[in-house]
Amino acid sequence: MTAWRRLRDWTEAGVWPQLHEVLLAELRAVGLLDMDDAAIDGSHVRALKGGLTPDLRRSTGLGPAASTT
Repeated sequence: MTAWRRLRDWTEAGVWPQLHEVLLAELRAVGLLDMDDAAIDGSHVRALKGGLTPDLRRSTGLGPAASTT
């Protein structure tokens, strides 16, 4: 219970974003942060209200797909 309360309190106090900024600044200062190899992963981005409803998409090809049979 103590760990849960501390996690909640630190989250409410904004500790995690501050810690993230400090860590990035320290890595930059010693040359260990190479943003050329960075990637963004959309699986961690919240889709508000479930995101957009997927619709059928028109093909971007020139014609019908070639048969594979």
